[in-house]
Amino acid sequence: MRGLLERKVATVFGGSGFIGRYVVQRLAQQDYVVRVAVRDPAGARFLQTQGRVGQIVPLAAPITDAAAVARAVEGAEVVVNLIGILYERRAGDFDRLQGQAPGEVARAAKAAGATSFVHVSAIGADAASPSLYARSKAAGEAGVRAAFPEATILRPSVVFGPEDEFFNRFAAMARLPFMPVVAGATRFQPVYVGDVADAVAAALARPEARGKTYELGGPRVMSMREVLRFILDTTRRRRPMVDMPMGLMRFQAGLLQKLPVPPLTQDQLLLLERDNVVGEGVPGLADLGIAAKAVETVVPGYLKRFRPGGGRREAA
Repeated sequence: MRGLLERKVATVFGGSGFIGRYVVQRLAQQDYVVRVAVRDPAGARFLQTQGRVGQIVPLAAPITDAAAVARAVEGAEVVVNLIGILYERRAGDFDRLQGQAPGEVARAAKAAGATSFVHVSAIGADAASPSLYARSKAAGEAGVRAAFPEATILRPSVVFGPEDEFFNRFAAMARLPFMPVVAGATRFQPVYVGDVADAVAAALARPEARGKTYELGGPRVMSMREVLRFILDTTRRRRPMVDMPMGLMRFQAGLLQKLPVPPLTQDQLLLLERDNVVGEGVPGLADLGIAAKAVETVVPGYLKRFRPGGGRREAA
């Protein structure tokens, strides 16, 4: 075991989120002292059980506080940026958190002498996209590349796992009298959250990953209609699948996005108009030495609770 003066330090921004908790666990297993840089350290304390006493350290480092960000990366050997949002609470959040913040974190990491930097973006990052989310992801990648050219950028497709907001959300909708289908032909390549975390760890450990961009997808490409059919079969719900007109969905999303936690936004509808799959010839999980786990091997285990009777009895 390393002595106190020899300890490896990793800083993970956004480490208390869905992907972050898995990344923190992987880094702790590799004997890093892991600083979890978040707005609310108290909300990240649950991560401390994933390591030895004192190994995982939640830090208050709001991305708007340059001094706090600098302190969070001081002495860190590796830095990982996972900051991301699915919708804006305030106008401009996409640009602040996904467009500008990644470059600011990368600049601080470079100034602090970090040797490796991994930035988790998303498939579909595109400066020309009509989606604010996709444009901000592209801007974030550009900022990282400018500040830390040898950084590794990872672009996952839809990420699944027990805490996800994709399969769980639609499984809850399976309780409705019918399953609404939006953009049924759009294709996804769902990737397991544990595989994404393994990709972060591999990117940090492999010199050949420096400066590269990887797109992360699972072994199966599924259309939205196939995803919903899989969810209905897994939750043992017999529901008709009803195609929803996009115009109606845009109108409803305009109303719903005013809620504190909107189930759907107009910007998300723009994303649904484009496939979300790994590009042909683009390096992926296999190039990082990772065998991707299939949806069928993981998702049924955590969707059982959505079955009739909460999974405690078989459907009639």
